[in-house]
Amino acid sequence: MLRKYLDSLYRIGKFRGAPELIVEIAASSASYDLHDKLRAYRRNGVREYLVWLVQEQQFRWYELDAGEYVQQQPDQLGVLSSNVFPGLQLAVEPLLAGEMQRVLAVLQEGIESEAHQDLVARLAR
Repeated sequence: MLRKYLDSLYRIGKFRGAPELIVEIAASSASYDLHDKLRAYRRNGVREYLVWLVQEQQFRWYELDAGEYVQQQPDQLGVLSSNVFPGLQLAVEPLLAGEMQRVLAVLQEGIESEAHQDLVARLAR
């Protein structure tokens, strides 16, 4: 049902081009997600790609830069942040440890940031 709805939005021109961000879960770094799909996303201009590698207990956040993906590194607090969607941030270690209150607190900090509020205002226009 959702797929039909999204397809109809593309047909009437509500969406154009590739998504800015794709988030996926993959069994491991040897999976299809980190190879063929990553190349396809790059070719189509997906600006950011976040993948949770379950077996390795890792998150990898890639950003398209000059036609190539660069893996983003967490800041000194262990937080990965989107450059495309200011305020979207992920506390990696708490998420892997199941500490959801900390994960949500970090996300809320990002949502309350001035950069995120600016993004929301731009999208509302």
